[in-house]
Amino acid sequence: MAPKKPVIAVVGSTGAQGSGLVRAILQDPERRFAARAITRKPDSEKGRALAAQGAEVVGADLNDTASLERAFAGATAAFCLTNFWEHFSAETELTQARNMARAAARSEVRHVIWSTLEDTRKLVPLSDSRMPTLKGKYKVPHFDGKGEADAVFAEEKAPTTLLVTSFYWDNLINFGAGPRKDPSGQLAFTLPMGDKKLPGIAAEDIGPCAFGIFLRGREMIGRKVGIAGEILTGAQMAAELSTALGQLVRYQSIPFETYRQLGFPGADDLGNMFQYKHDFEREFCGARSVEQTRALYPGLQTFRQWLVRHAKQIPLS
Repeated sequence: MAPKKPVIAVVGSTGAQGSGLVRAILQDPERRFAARAITRKPDSEKGRALAAQGAEVVGADLNDTASLERAFAGATAAFCLTNFWEHFSAETELTQARNMARAAARSEVRHVIWSTLEDTRKLVPLSDSRMPTLKGKYKVPHFDGKGEADAVFAEEKAPTTLLVTSFYWDNLINFGAGPRKDPSGQLAFTLPMGDKKLPGIAAEDIGPCAFGIFLRGREMIGRKVGIAGEILTGAQMAAELSTALGQLVRYQSIPFETYRQLGFPGADDLGNMFQYKHDFEREFCGARSVEQTRALYPGLQTFRQWLVRHAKQIPLS
């Protein structure tokens, strides 16, 4: 009988990051790991699809530490993340992160990746009036909760690599961030970024980058790794969009306050996020290395390469 492969347990296995990691594990030519896909709904269409591809599909809830312990049991490694946009609560993210960290430690998982972002309050304290404080104690809630949770993994003594992600180019498809027609009928790509650069990545590439970290093993524990596929200005992104879409796309930068008042759920959070990225371009871009990302995953896509595959999916209105 062949020896059992070490198992990587993947939280969020049906989402953008987790599904990419499950694919990377299953498509590894050397078949070095087995994939355990963790989802709240193992019997869902996505869950069944993962099982059909060869993953072990296990049910667990991030709000239930006992279910996570069962899901992590016997795993060598675990990929952990939270989804702010499901509940819009940084406090919930903190609780869920602690549940995962505690379950991983109790299950004796030997390597954890925590998918995180910056705690913006380290550079913009709550007393700083350049951007509004949200929910009484955050500047960018969907960043700050994750960043605050970094310490939780150390407190729970889970052997962790912090994976710092970038702007999903897929937001142009799924989040309404793509070009829109202005009153003259011309396409405009709108970001409150001025002439500053924005690190971005194909969401499908994040999982393979995480797999690259797991392949390097214990040398990555205790490290913070920032990933990006390319770092571009809004004008550069608009130029690439023009080529891919076959029509002129104009870059339009708007004030942060205008973006904060657009009225969709989370607009104030995202307005503050873009201001943080703009005001601290050097620090934010410096925390992400395209070269390091490509070393983890040689198949890393540039924005142009991503557009070749996905431009037709971007809704234009």
